[in-house]
Amino acid sequence: MNIAFPYQLDTSGHTAQVDVSQHVADMIEQILFTSPGERVNRPTFGSGTAQLVFAPNSDVLAMAQQNVIQASLQMWLSDLIRVQSVTAVADDATLQITVVYTLLQTQQQQTQQFVYGSGPGPSP
Repeated sequence: MNIAFPYQLDTSGHTAQVDVSQHVADMIEQILFTSPGERVNRPTFGSGTAQLVFAPNSDVLAMAQQNVIQASLQMWLSDLIRVQSVTAVADDATLQITVVYTLLQTQQQQTQQFVYGSGPGPSP
C-alpha cells in the first residue's frame, strides 16, 4: 500500500493511495524539501534544498546542491530507484532541479522537475 502524500482521504473516506511511480515522486519531493536534522531519529534525512530559497543563487551553489541531492537520493531510495542524473540550474532568482531515474520495480524511466525561488515558472 502506497499512501498519498500529503496525507488525504479518498472519495470513500479511506486513506488515499497512489501507484508506485507517484509514491516515489512524492518521496523525492520529501527528500528535496526536508533539511538534514529536521526529522526526529533520522538526522541525515533530506537534502536541504528548500533552504536555498533564502541563499544567494549561483552556478556554484547549484552544482554543490546537485551533488547533495544525488547523494541523498541514493542513500534513501536506492532500493526503489536508480538515479540516472540530477541537474540543478541557477537562473536569476530560481533554482530548477531535474531528477531522471529508473524505477527498479517496473524498469521505467521517470523524470521529475522542481523549481525553487521567486522567479517565473511552476513550483513543485
